[in-house]
Amino acid sequence: MSAASNYRLIGRWRIVEADLWDRDYLDLVEPATITIRANGHGEIAFGAMQAVLDLAYSTSMVSFTWAGCDEMDEVSGDGHAELLDDGTIDITFAYHNGDEAILKAKQETSSTAC
Repeated sequence: MSAASNYRLIGRWRIVEADLWDRDYLDLVEPATITIRANGHGEIAFGAMQAVLDLAYSTSMVSFTWAGCDEMDEVSGDGHAELLDDGTIDITFAYHNGDEAILKAKQETSSTAC
């Protein structure tokens, strides 16, 4: 299913918590984020990992496969992000043949410079 431009998960989300890693690790290189775009693509970055996402959309959820680098090693996997009642998202993030983590993210609000 394709995403509509007003789809609630579209945007940049700040990853604020994980069950496997502490906040210092999440923000090791840059602030931990996931970006979900309406065009079927996105990005995720936390710790030393950066990856691109290929997205599929449903009503309150987006599923994805991902590929990228973690400490200069190629990595890949899959996952999904689900919108919760409080406006945050829970992200299930799995490495191919490896760890699976649950991440929590809050949508970033953009501000316009005057």
